[in-house]
Amino acid sequence: MTATGALWRNWARTESARPIRVERPSSPGAVARAVRAAAGSGLPIKAAGSGHSFTGIAVAPGVLLELDDLTGLVSVDRDRRLATILAGTRLSDVSRLLAPHGLALENLGDIDRQTISGAISTGTHGTGIGFAGLAARVRAVTLVTGDGSLRRFSADESPELLPAVSLGLGALGVLVDVTIECVDAFVVSAVEAPEPLDATIAAAEQRARSADHFEFYWFPHTRVALTKTNTRLPAGGARAPLPRVRRLIDDDLIANGVYRAVCATGTVLPVVVPTLNRAATKLTGSRRFADHSHRVFTTSRTVRFAEMEYAVPVDALPSVLEDLAALIAVRRWRISFPLEIRFAAADDLWLSTASGRESAYIAVHRYHRERHEPYFRAAEEIFRNVGGRPHWGKIHYLGVEELRTLYPRFDDFLALRDELDPRRAFANPYLDRVLGP
Repeated sequence: MTATGALWRNWARTESARPIRVERPSSPGAVARAVRAAAGSGLPIKAAGSGHSFTGIAVAPGVLLELDDLTGLVSVDRDRRLATILAGTRLSDVSRLLAPHGLALENLGDIDRQTISGAISTGTHGTGIGFAGLAARVRAVTLVTGDGSLRRFSADESPELLPAVSLGLGALGVLVDVTIECVDAFVVSAVEAPEPLDATIAAAEQRARSADHFEFYWFPHTRVALTKTNTRLPAGGARAPLPRVRRLIDDDLIANGVYRAVCATGTVLPVVVPTLNRAATKLTGSRRFADHSHRVFTTSRTVRFAEMEYAVPVDALPSVLEDLAALIAVRRWRISFPLEIRFAAADDLWLSTASGRESAYIAVHRYHRERHEPYFRAAEEIFRNVGGRPHWGKIHYLGVEELRTLYPRFDDFLALRDELDPRRAFANPYLDRVLGP
């Protein structure tokens, strides 16, 4: 299906485009035909996923591919715990589709609105120092390359290139399906509690290593950390989900409704932000529950914001947080959104932010009606001082030469791009900046 171009915007409203035309393919063959047609017209073509990247990685100035009709489960190999999924399937639907087969994704980030292809292409991850990001579980992909050819990458077909195409930034082609290694479905026991910030930071690495999944949030202008510790229960673990009313109050009313009002108030009256942040930490009380993994890992986020996230060496985490706190104090900024701190295992993907090293992730945010650039640029300098790597789908200001120094296989990736997309069918301004034209 083809439509004339209309205004496209990402979820955060940080990027927009008015493509020349929009196509909605419903099969891998239709994607291949769309790529060939775009090439014949001399137009670049991009698949946009669900628009949950904060950067311009999915901006389509030429032909926009919307993959909402390319969804569903292709096949399941229960014995090998492999599931092949069409590229436009959202992570929330992946969890639902896997459940009848007794399977689940090994880990998830804190939202599940992304498509499976967008999530792996940008390096989406959850938390857990023993668990790598989602793309590290990819065992095969089918890709439409720059000339409209369908090409398979797997353990049997070009296996040496799978670590590149599994996290390919949308620069190597259009993913049409993904085969991902799953795990047996499991229940997670969650403990959430406010704790003293200094003690939490000092013990963060040890807690990350002793728990399956550990993360915490810090509201600037407070000395409180909001901690989350998740434990994977043995097979057959009992569920003890939050009562529906408690979930509605905590996640819908307070976390989204009340917090939206708090952010809006802080935009108009910045002087009250410290007081509002302290109130927010008090409103977020302790709770314990156990539920299916995807219901614990993910939450609903309806308050719009801009985000920057960097992966830093784990041992650099305390000093980086200290420098960020000092930066906010010295600049006298009023920051209403919390910092989020998570962890991930090392992997071998060419452009993964955790490539070759365990990583601590630090995310900084600003409410979407506030100017984020001064805060983000200053924070980025702190991250860069410790060799931090920016999340590909979140705001950063680095270019190709700076990024080349952060990834040992960077030039190998560029060479593969030359092979699979020599005419730059999948280019856009963001990819030109981070990979070169």
